[in-house]
Amino acid sequence: MPMNESMIETPLMRGLERALDQSAFRHRVLATNVANVDTPGYHTRDVPTFAGEIEQAMAGPSDEDASALPAMTLTPVAHEVRGLMERPDGNNVSVERESLLLAENQLRFQAAAAVLKSEFHRLALAISGGSQS
Repeated sequence: MPMNESMIETPLMRGLERALDQSAFRHRVLATNVANVDTPGYHTRDVPTFAGEIEQAMAGPSDEDASALPAMTLTPVAHEVRGLMERPDGNNVSVERESLLLAENQLRFQAAAAVLKSEFHRLALAISGGSQS
């Protein structure tokens, strides 16, 4: 472990933080789509590279990239989804599609939260010397 790295500020923990942030951002985007299902002319938005960003966040930087970590940020951007069928009012939100994506997003969030919980448990065990009191 590099001298300037704490037990909590590791590439894995930073990756998990980014994964949870990405998931929370996508949830807001998808929920906004559902909220606008009856808004004439509203077009569905999503985070197009969400899966890739989550995988990148979970992987974290390589050891040689660790020094560049403070400058490394992922800023999620929502874009209009093309190719969806529009209704006569110009709205293309599908509640079924958004519900499926919300469920998938929730699973990704729960997985990242479970790994984070496991990491905190591991740290607690290390601090207590391995005893589970």
